[in-house]
Amino acid sequence: MLAAGGPYPAGLTDTEAGRAPNPASGGFSVPAGTLYRGREGMWSWVAHRVTGVLIFFFLFAHVLDTALVRVSPEDYDTVIATYKTWYVNLMEYGLSAAILFHALNGLRVVAVDFWAKGPKYQKQMLWTVVGVWVVLMAGAFYPILQHTLRTWFGG
Repeated sequence: MLAAGGPYPAGLTDTEAGRAPNPASGGFSVPAGTLYRGREGMWSWVAHRVTGVLIFFFLFAHVLDTALVRVSPEDYDTVIATYKTWYVNLMEYGLSAAILFHALNGLRVVAVDFWAKGPKYQKQMLWTVVGVWVVLMAGAFYPILQHTLRTWFGG
């Protein structure tokens, strides 16, 4: 239950809640723009969880479509034909992006957790991960999407 005059439960002050007081806002701080105060670390945490969930759902769908071959080979062939369409090809590129970011960010998380200087350099490591991810995804653009590009633009 929120106490009157403050955003924290049980009447906690800014200091007790672990936040610096903001006298301009009546003694309690209000995050600007988002629900959280976090910066790069928070957004990498969110992206890591989102990519993990996307990968999980892909694996779940993959297990189901593979199991379909034993139930109905005709339906399995129909599903596989759907996978050869341009919009599924775009989703494959998105899946590749999710897997690559999740893997690179996971290595960064390991470095932050197990390297003594990891917390100090976590922001620089995140931007390195993003840079490597962008370069690798740019390199994967044509190899993954060549079928779709040929469908759209001929060739």
